Amino acid sequence: MGNSDIIIYIISDSIGETAEAVSKAAISQFNIESNYEIRRFPYINEEQQILEILEEAKNENSIIVFTIVIPELRNILLDRAGGLNIPCVDIMTSILSAIETVLKIPPKQEPGLIRRLDERYFKKVEAIEFAVKYDDGRDPRGLKRADIVLIGISRTSKTPLSMYLAHKNLRVANIPLVPEVLPPRELYEIEPKKIIGLTTDPIKLIEIRRERLKALGLKDEASYASMQRILEELDYAEKIMKKLDCPVIDVSSKAVEESASIILSIFKNMGYEFSNSI
Repeated sequence: MGNSDIIIYIISDSIGETAEAVSKAAISQFNIESNYEIRRFPYINEEQQILEILEEAKNENSIIVFTIVIPELRNILLDRAGGLNIPCVDIMTSILSAIETVLKIPPKQEPGLIRRLDERYFKKVEAIEFAVKYDDGRDPRGLKRADIVLIGISRTSKTPLSMYLAHKNLRVANIPLVPEVLPPRELYEIEPKKIIGLTTDPIKLIEIRRERLKALGLKDEASYASMQRILEELDYAEKIMKKLDCPVIDVSSKAVEESASIILSIFKNMGYEFSNSI
């Protein structure tokens, strides 16, 4: 037996983080300072692996803490550990049983699902950071890495749509179309099917832009909110979108959620697969 007061064997059919975290929380309640050892065995999916671990653990002052959701393996571990008088703690089963009782549906019994949830969360964070970094044409280099590129004139919901789609784990960049500024060359170098054009009703846009100017403490008669300027911008944007041959959505009477749903339907109908899948 080693020098540790206790050796905790973590056995998991995934990576074992949950069992290790619970074990550390429990051991902290005992006054043994650091005189313990944790040995973690991840991705255990065969009976022989369990037998080899038990062969080692039987000679130590040990306990086993495990998260195994496959019933056959779990039963083998409990049976063999019991025969060797090794205390064995099942982290998952009692929780699964309680949830099953309330939901009245059985658990999936698939290893590693929590890890997949974590990966999904980090993909969402990455997508949100991407949308912020490549918002409003800040860095056209991001267009080639984007799942979706939104283009349109000012106040056509490019940023709100980018953020909404980012919460669906999609990397979205957006480019403002301004008559005095040429679109970045990268816009013509990416696949046209990644691009969505956004347009709107000019009368509704005048109202939105005037409210925007008021919010900024500016006079609402600025050319930014004039019909002549808006029609000029819409005409310019239409020419760019036709040149790119991309789908165009009128967002004037649509909520962000509705526009996003239309965008996703367009991509689905085209059979386009996102690299940062939903």
